Amino acid sequence: MPPSVGSFENYVTTNRFWIEIDNDTKARFSECHGLGVSIKKDIYFEGGLNDQQRVFLGHAEFSNITLKRGTTDCPAFFEWLGAAFERKNTRSDANIALFNQAGEVMISWTLIGSAPIDWKIAPLQADGNSVVIEELIIAIEGLKIGKTSTGAMSGERNPLGFYGYSGWKQE
Repeated sequence: MPPSVGSFENYVTTNRFWIEIDNDTKARFSECHGLGVSIKKDIYFEGGLNDQQRVFLGHAEFSNITLKRGTTDCPAFFEWLGAAFERKNTRSDANIALFNQAGEVMISWTLIGSAPIDWKIAPLQADGNSVVIEELIIAIEGLKIGKTSTGAMSGERNPLGFYGYSGWKQE
């Protein structure tokens, strides 16, 4: 059955996004990839059922997220990155928001307990003239998916060490 009038899907393009860390846009990134989650599974075979298997779901495992941007002299970004390298408490919540052409947030991913784990810049070349691209890889403890303009939560951990949300949640 065809969709009714007015029930069109609202697709968005990949170039309309922003990233915010601790409710602050510390840097603007031109590329983001690796956002994903995998659920561990255990497979069991029952005796007498030779044409089936049982699948038991386990823990969620979140992939690392890679962010790329042209290198700038943004002090807030480098202070945050420097604190991570000095092993200070730098876990924070980050948001990735995807917009449509009208500027409305279509989906927002909140990266819970994110921390930078790798940073590097592209090779510097004496005969080159391209923009220096830096790459930041962050690890996350959890993921929340919603459609709010800001998915950020409190950056405070509870006494158990959690950010108040466990694993995979959807608004």
